[in-house]
Amino acid sequence: MKKALSREGIVPTIYTIGYTKKSLRQFIGLLEKAGVEAVIDVRLRNTSQLAGFAKRDDLAFLLGKCFGIAYEHLVELAPTAEILDAYKKDHDWLAYEREYSQLLVEREALAIGRRLLERYQRPCLLCSEDTPDHCHRRLLAEYLAESISDLEIAHL
Repeated sequence: MKKALSREGIVPTIYTIGYTKKSLRQFIGLLEKAGVEAVIDVRLRNTSQLAGFAKRDDLAFLLGKCFGIAYEHLVELAPTAEILDAYKKDHDWLAYEREYSQLLVEREALAIGRRLLERYQRPCLLCSEDTPDHCHRRLLAEYLAESISDLEIAHL
């Protein structure tokens, strides 16, 4: 049974975004245009030099200090190293999707998502993939929307 989380008649929206193939200007512009209140980092590995402007500490500072956007890293919503590494090796999306979906159940991601949506009406799930097609942020957003009534999903 779906349970609504809307406050004051506002329908909650969960956004998703990947930073790859985006300049900092594009990235921030998309967040601001959507009215995102918080970036929820769901990456397992978020401190690599390859992340550029999206390295955890730099991004948290930049979002909060310059743009008034909250930042949280929720590693419990990231895939495990085993799931991620297996996908990078064999590119078996169906296996990845199955394993990650099971992980969401085991980690009680729905409860985490509900708490998140109690704090923010417009959070944005962050990962590195440039599109949501083969990214766990899409799977997570869809998982939450299956059980939370009126939750809208928008991919930036």
